[in-house]
Formats: sequence, C-alpha cells, structure tokens
Amino acid sequence: MTRLLRIVLALAALLALPLPAQATEPLTEGQVLRGGFVQERFLKGFQAPLRSQGRFVLAPGQGLIWRTETPFAVSTVMSPAGLVQEVRGAETMRLQASRMPFMSRLYTMLGGALTGDWRALEDMFAVERTGDAAAWQMLLTPRRADDPAMPVRAITVRGGRFVDEVEIAKPDGDRDRLTFHAQALSRDPLAADEAQLLASAARP
Repeated sequence: MTRLLRIVLALAALLALPLPAQATEPLTEGQVLRGGFVQERFLKGFQAPLRSQGRFVLAPGQGLIWRTETPFAVSTVMSPAGLVQEVRGAETMRLQASRMPFMSRLYTMLGGALTGDWRALEDMFAVERTGDAAAWQMLLTPRRADDPAMPVRAITVRGGRFVDEVEIAKPDGDRDRLTFHAQALSRDPLAADEAQLLASAARP
C-alpha cells in the first residue's frame, strides 16, 4: 500500500465519523473541529509500531487539514476536489478526486456522514453499533471485500462525544491505529494559513 493511500485512509477514518449520530449532532458548515492525533502503524516483521503525531483541522464543506509534526513535518489537505500534500511549504503532490475513483466514492460517503445521512456510509459498509452515547463502538466491514478500490478489511471506531480511536485492518494483516486527543469544537473562523491551505486544495 502506497504512502498516499495510507494517508487517504487515515483521513477517511477521521472524516467519516467525527461526531457519531448516537452521541450528538453531526458537524455543520461554520463549525470547526481541531485536535491532536497519534498514528501507529503495525507492520509484519516489525516488533514496534511506526509512530507519527500531529494536529488536524476539520471544516465541514471545505475539507480537512492533517499536519504531521513528528517524525517529519508534512501537511496533507483533503477537500471535495482532491488531495494536496506540502513539505516545508512546497507542494509535493496534488491528486484530483476525478483521477482516483476511490477518493470520489469516499467523499460521497463522507459528505453524507458529516450531514447525518448514514445511508451513504451503509451503502459501502456493513455497520455494527454497540454501546451508548458515553462510550460507543462501530465496526465497519466492506460490503464488497473483493473490491480493489476498497483496500481495507475492517475499520473499528471507538469514542464518546468525538472519535477517540480508530483501527484500520488491511487484507495483508497490517493495521493502523489512530488516537485523537485535545479535541475542541468552535465556530471561530479559520486562521489565515488554514483558509489558504483549504483554498489551495480546492483548485483543480
């Protein structure tokens, strides 16, 4: 699996379920969710996971800014138009959603989830929900496990008001774990650099 696809899956895990319907109302345009993350990659042949951490900004209707701070500083922005990656302020990758069918399908799913329309999510995944609003878990398994455009075996999401942890299991046995912390929801406007990044990702 390429580094780009791992990033897309990580962003998808966060975007798809930021505020689960059984916990509270989904995010709406004008709201901004900020927080920190730790990502651990568990790979066959490695005793310890590969670890990275950073911060994110989620703005419904505009996209997600995913800033890895350690071990390397990388900014990845995902919007309805596609994905852009920057290293030290220089653009290193731009991928239009129209050129990556999985991303187009993904953003259709995300848009529904963010607006509280879970039908889009359930069209692609079988969803098993357990727990309550204070402590819940969702298990997502692809309805078409043989679909090459869906390179995950299962996604497990745990949380309360917000998503606290996401595990992405892959067909080859590798897995990623994302842990989120210090999450805060506000209606404050985006900072100038955040708005600039999201505007850049929206360009064709």
